[in-house]
Amino acid sequence: MAVSSVSSIGTTNLVSRARLLWALWVLAAIIGGLGFLERLLHGDQATDFSSYIPWGLWVAAYIYFSGLSAGAFLLAAATYVFRIRVLEPICRLALLLAAVTLPMGLLMIGFDLGHLERAYLIIIRPQFHSMMAWMVWLYTAYLILVVAMLWLSFKSVQPGRNPEAVTNDRARVRVLAIIGIPLAIGFAGGVGALFATLAAREFWHSSLFPIFFLVGALTSGTALVTAVVSWQWPSRDAAWKDLMTLLGRMLLVLILIDFILELAEFMTPSWYQIGSFYELTRYVLFGPYWYVFWLVHLLLGVLVPILLLAKTRSPVITGVAAALVAVTFFAVRLNLVIPGLITPELRGLEKAYSDPIGNRLIFAYFPSWFEWQVLLGAIAFGVALWYVVIRLFPWVFPNPAQSSEVGQ
Repeated sequence: MAVSSVSSIGTTNLVSRARLLWALWVLAAIIGGLGFLERLLHGDQATDFSSYIPWGLWVAAYIYFSGLSAGAFLLAAATYVFRIRVLEPICRLALLLAAVTLPMGLLMIGFDLGHLERAYLIIIRPQFHSMMAWMVWLYTAYLILVVAMLWLSFKSVQPGRNPEAVTNDRARVRVLAIIGIPLAIGFAGGVGALFATLAAREFWHSSLFPIFFLVGALTSGTALVTAVVSWQWPSRDAAWKDLMTLLGRMLLVLILIDFILELAEFMTPSWYQIGSFYELTRYVLFGPYWYVFWLVHLLLGVLVPILLLAKTRSPVITGVAAALVAVTFFAVRLNLVIPGLITPELRGLEKAYSDPIGNRLIFAYFPSWFEWQVLLGAIAFGVALWYVVIRLFPWVFPNPAQSSEVGQ
């Protein structure tokens, strides 16, 4: 009777949690849907953009989601290419996360640019001296490749298939992974290059920017995969614990590498404390939004995860640390986009003109509620897409009875 009672309580808790999550998703979908409608009907009038600051929350969300996609894909592709057997079970999961997060990023940049009906023009009439044209072509090729890898990977685990056909599918997946690694590196670093080639923006004009974006993508993407494995893995056996331990160690190393790069980037201009780059660094560290760096990024996204990952082998705590890294990495993207726009290209420009009616001629920015609405809608869209796909393809999570996919 006691065991039955405990089981009943556990089932009730799961049902209550599921209902709460559904309610939160419905609320996010409604709020985000209203934001989408506002954007389609009235453009970006309700944003806090100005004539001097044309980019904001949506561009930061775009590079955040695209980085998650690239990082998750590189984790899966490296497993296929180098036959890392211990990471084999997460390959389809990582590929699916890559396929879900990229459309979220493209949705955000689409709303930022506007006129989505003209997107096809960059495909049929590209100007390849433009970094943006290269990015669109890379995104297109990358998304096709990810979908193809997912399809072949799903086919290889369907029951009742000819073993020879399964082996051929797995071989094709590995070939696509070999092609996909430089492709993903190209588009992840290419986003950084898109910023770095803007010579008028000193904060972005750095040869290291593509490296920052690539390492950031690996860090945030690995964190997302680790968090999902911690929360949604169907089994809680010794193999799962070993997998979580390995993912936690990998994530710890990536966090340290990313933070060392960031530390070097901040300390170099601070040595002599001169130049506009130093002033922008001070803005990030001690400006009006100092808490984004010190509390959200450094404390919750770096120090706390490092302590958790270094001191424990608990899969649950590892999942919590990974979730903190994945979520708070958005602060890193914000601190890349916004500071690069707040410095006038010409000295005194901020005082040369005034706007007595609105705030379109200022070098200050804070996302409006409408901008947060659209971001919330993109998140709700991504969650819905994830839910639909794992219902259609439940074998994204491995069955212990399945044979090795990477090693065969």
